[in-house]
Amino acid sequence: MPSPSYQERRSQVEAYFDRTAAETWKRLTSDAPVSGIRATVRAGRDEMRATLLGWLPEDLTGKRLLDAGCGTGMLALAAARRGAEVHAVDLSPTLIENARERVPPELAGRIVFAVGDMLAPNEAAKDAPAKGEAFDYVVSMDSVIHYERDDALGVIAGLAGRARERLLFTFAPRTLLLSLMHGVGQFFPRSDRSPAIVPVAERRLRRGIAADPALAGWQIGRTRLIQRGFYTSQAMELRAS
Repeated sequence: MPSPSYQERRSQVEAYFDRTAAETWKRLTSDAPVSGIRATVRAGRDEMRATLLGWLPEDLTGKRLLDAGCGTGMLALAAARRGAEVHAVDLSPTLIENARERVPPELAGRIVFAVGDMLAPNEAAKDAPAKGEAFDYVVSMDSVIHYERDDALGVIAGLAGRARERLLFTFAPRTLLLSLMHGVGQFFPRSDRSPAIVPVAERRLRRGIAADPALAGWQIGRTRLIQRGFYTSQAMELRAS
């Protein structure tokens, strides 16, 4: 059962992405021109998405992938193009609607977008994965970054429980720059500022993963920090042992 703090932050995240800044994020994840600050965010996200996809096999034919917190679906679409059967879940109905509009005819039937909590995609919609349904790979890009360490560990454990082979996720590392940004809350102009990104020290996250009984069968693999202007995020891989 998600903690009250997780549920409270989840509500904030949903309100931001579905109402406050839905159009901003649809534009950010398209080819439309954006401001200098948002251009660095776009560049960082593009590099992060390429990193996570680079950690997956080039040929995903016959594999099942869950994209947890998929946004407008750019990673999900890329995985489907490699042959994966993709289920993609996000809290925001607005972003999911936009993601569905981006599915080209050749990928119809290979990718399913559903509205719901990334920890309970089975509850999201009639076409979402069945309860307890497992996937070969689970990917969560820039979704864990909004949660405090203990809740982030709960998310990681919950997502690992759906994965057979690998879990790829990103977290907000405790760097000097990100801590300063977090302190002043100036990621975006005040009118569409996102819920606070919560920096977590990598060593504390590693210790938490190693100590969590729910993650006893998982080993930390590759990790990569990406910093591009106003974008800072770190990818981490967990492999089933």
